[in-house]
Amino acid sequence: MKMYQVDAFSQNLFKGNPAAVLVLTEWLSDELMQQIALENNLAEIAFVKIIDDVNYEIRWFSPKVEIEFCGHATLASAYVLFKDYCSASKIYFHVKKMGIFIVDQAIDGKIHMNFPIRRAEKLHEVPELIYQAIDRPVVDVYINAQAYILVCASEQDVREATPNLDVICQIGADKKLRTAITSAADSHDIAITASADDYDYVARYFAPNVGINEDPVTGSLHTGLAPFWAERLNKTELIAYQASGRGGTLYCILKGDERIEISGYAKLFMIADLFLD
Repeated sequence: MKMYQVDAFSQNLFKGNPAAVLVLTEWLSDELMQQIALENNLAEIAFVKIIDDVNYEIRWFSPKVEIEFCGHATLASAYVLFKDYCSASKIYFHVKKMGIFIVDQAIDGKIHMNFPIRRAEKLHEVPELIYQAIDRPVVDVYINAQAYILVCASEQDVREATPNLDVICQIGADKKLRTAITSAADSHDIAITASADDYDYVARYFAPNVGINEDPVTGSLHTGLAPFWAERLNKTELIAYQASGRGGTLYCILKGDERIEISGYAKLFMIADLFLD
């Protein structure tokens, strides 16, 4: 069985976020897919099942659990499909609970992904534990379907912040805390963000509860962050930078109130054979 590893949201190797991709004609068992994800030990691996030439089902696994939505592994999967499986310039990913993601590839290789927006709402009563997640001052706290979003005062604070992973794990594990904060989301993760000089905004993302201490680039996160900053900056097209050690650039365009296009480049690192006897 062939497995691809692709650096997503980068035009250069060893930058962006690495994702593994397997293209299947039939689903493997959930147990086997989770074992492959653990063995591979990347932030996410995508399993793509062919429906026809332009339609595909997609699922994502971290080393610990199946993930509801992963943007960078969707980008990596689209790159692989456009490269070796599909001659069309537009494909459709069918996603459990989230509908259809429309993805196309430009002539220069940039991949455009149309996602549902997952807006963030401000928390007016914030438990003290949230403020202990990083060692920098937090101006405001928001939440969406994926994460608690901590707004920092400056780009420097975002870039230099040290996360308290034990606290973040506690936040993610404490269902009473999550229920007290919101009844609409079951968030496990922490994101930090601020406006920036060379980009519209910068961000970082921490998800130790699913086996990812810091995710290098998180496409799904920006379905909430880009609308947040678009409202504050009064613009519908934004360029974001995820300021992890590897780093990655995301091009975001709001498509009305419900959809967002997040785009980026990808670079193939390797193709390997898996022996699943």
